[in-house]
Amino acid sequence: MINIDNFEIWFLTGSQNLYGQETLDKVADHSRQIAEALDINKNILTKVVYKPVLKDASNILQVCREANQDQHCIGVIAWMHTFSPAKMWIAGLKALQKPLLHLHTQFNQEIPWHDIDMDFMNLNQSAHGGREFGFINSRLRLNRKVVVGHWQDGDVHEQIDVWARAACAWHDMQAAKFARIGDNMREVAVTEGDKVEAQAKLGYSVNGYGLGDLVKVINEVDDKEIDHLVQQYFNNYAVAPVLQKNGDRHDALREAAKIELGLKAFLQEGGFAGFTDTFENLHGLNQLPGIAVQRLMAQGYGFGAEGDWKTAALVRAMKVMAIGKNGGTSFMEDYTYHLRPGAQKVLGAHMLEICESIADAKPTCEIHSLSIGGKSDPVRLVFNAAPGAAINASIIDMGNRFRLLVNNVISEKIAEDLPKLPVARALWTPQPSLSIGAAAWIYAGGAHHTGYSTAIGRQHLEDFAEMADIELVVIDDKTELYQFKQQLRWNEQYYATRY
Repeated sequence: MINIDNFEIWFLTGSQNLYGQETLDKVADHSRQIAEALDINKNILTKVVYKPVLKDASNILQVCREANQDQHCIGVIAWMHTFSPAKMWIAGLKALQKPLLHLHTQFNQEIPWHDIDMDFMNLNQSAHGGREFGFINSRLRLNRKVVVGHWQDGDVHEQIDVWARAACAWHDMQAAKFARIGDNMREVAVTEGDKVEAQAKLGYSVNGYGLGDLVKVINEVDDKEIDHLVQQYFNNYAVAPVLQKNGDRHDALREAAKIELGLKAFLQEGGFAGFTDTFENLHGLNQLPGIAVQRLMAQGYGFGAEGDWKTAALVRAMKVMAIGKNGGTSFMEDYTYHLRPGAQKVLGAHMLEICESIADAKPTCEIHSLSIGGKSDPVRLVFNAAPGAAINASIIDMGNRFRLLVNNVISEKIAEDLPKLPVARALWTPQPSLSIGAAAWIYAGGAHHTGYSTAIGRQHLEDFAEMADIELVVIDDKTELYQFKQQLRWNEQYYATRY
């Protein structure tokens, strides 16, 4: 349910009328070659569309306004082939509402030592033309991404792709809708927040729906639809014998399928990008949605438990960024610690709702009791998360701003059996260690719910935070607590002067 097929990045080239038509024709030819090469590059997620060379202020303002209005344009790449006087860019940059990447490159990769002359120098002025463009962006206090290197280099392609993925997520978030089915878990602070400010700052809306609105749709699900989905369960998972067609609990599997079908229909009908629920509000449901939430997340929906709409929106954004990449993305929660000296780790899980995209092997489909919620035993997928580099991210409302907190972690293979913990789970070591990482997380006010991903990294969320103009705080292998606390204090002063 994530579709980016029509998303475009516009390639803008800066020059001026000073150089004459012959030079401008060469500028256009070079620009077109770069844009077309980026467009066909399989390592860059989105289309790249060449736009005519910009030579004066009116052209620049017009194309920036067109970018704002074009529903397919998710951002612009700007390249200064020659010197493009930056006062020409002021009106356009002030009007631009789409993410901006400044590509500081040049057409030639190497200096032609034996042939270089003043004609070459007049044509290829990116080295100082880009500095002129950089100044006006800094003077206007504009957030943007700067990528330096030759346009044919793999590292440049990778940086553009990271930014493009963040731009896709930002574009997707604008006017996205999230359904809060039920309310917040009672008395919990961090999952609450200012939904009006979120819509004003981040673009998405959150509205509440009674569980009866969902139950009505669930009750309209046809038996044939249930039959088809149950067969998918049998095809995709190792289904426990008790849930098989002749098993004692097969009716519970059919009920879980009915909930999934009804929930998906509810989300599709409302055009929602994600949702929340809470175990404290299950009136009309026979079991807490487990496999339904897990599978809907795998299809691209954002999710937050206990009414956590901020995490639902973050998970959705991270899933958009991860399109086509190896690994997975899920709602997650730090559940318990392994505090053995020298081997301190976090066991992450939730009651039921962990996305199968992070699974290390084929999940099992099981049913077990749940000592919370007061309903029938819920069906869920059980698996261990795949090992490898990962991130945990949390977005929190600090009152005067949103803070995006990111911790680099190392996900590890779970060597022990967990026969009495039949839920999806992940095991990881926070960077730089559990003691420092957890302390830094707590100092920063990070939530217990997170978006967890083995598909994207810190840089994706850094670019996203720049586009959203929100605070980013990173905990990684270089984090030292004294400096980290100082950074939080400096940030507090910085944002106090902005809002």
